[in-house]
Amino acid sequence: MADKQSHLNGAYYGPSIPPPPRTYHRPGRSSGCGCGCCLLKCLFNIIITAVVIIGLAVLIFWLLFRPNRVKFHVTDVQLTEFNLTANNTLHYNLVVNMTVRNPNRRIGIYYDRIEARAYFEDQRFSTKTLTPFYQGHKNTSFLNPVLVGQQFVRLGAKETSKLNDERRDGVYSIDVKLYLRIRFKLGRIKTGRFKPRISCDLKVPFNSASNNSVAGAFETTRCGLDF
Repeated sequence: MADKQSHLNGAYYGPSIPPPPRTYHRPGRSSGCGCGCCLLKCLFNIIITAVVIIGLAVLIFWLLFRPNRVKFHVTDVQLTEFNLTANNTLHYNLVVNMTVRNPNRRIGIYYDRIEARAYFEDQRFSTKTLTPFYQGHKNTSFLNPVLVGQQFVRLGAKETSKLNDERRDGVYSIDVKLYLRIRFKLGRIKTGRFKPRISCDLKVPFNSASNNSVAGAFETTRCGLDF
């Protein structure tokens, strides 16, 4: 009994209690995507900002200058020779009168190069380089390519048959295209060069030089962009 009492009054230590687990946080690592996400987010913000700035610039440009498309018309043509010989040589004499209208109030146009080309059934038979010029605001200019000469052309049976039919009818389907190299002038600012192509699909009545007879009358034709 005395042994039990002394045991109760003495110091007693039970099994040791383990300390709570320690967690370590290493800098530079996280459960997210880290620097990769930051770079993507920054790149996305840059793209959005650039798009907004470009959009505002385009809007301001349009509000200030209100650009309108330049208008090309063929007002008259004279065709006094259009004859294909046995060796596939086309003899031609074609004069084209064109107007070029710049409807813009604040935009001028430099025509640095103007090349007129004539086609029959996608076969080019003539090329003429015209004099460069500057066209001011709300101005109408005139072009007068004279296409005279002879050229070897490759016409198949179908194209030759169409040529004979049009010779009988006295009206030829001729395409006149303008290959341009232009710059725009906005106040004191000049833009870089652009190279548009203008296509004019014409129904050209034949005017015989021998008897001065005209097969029908030519109708003013509007030209369009050739993509």
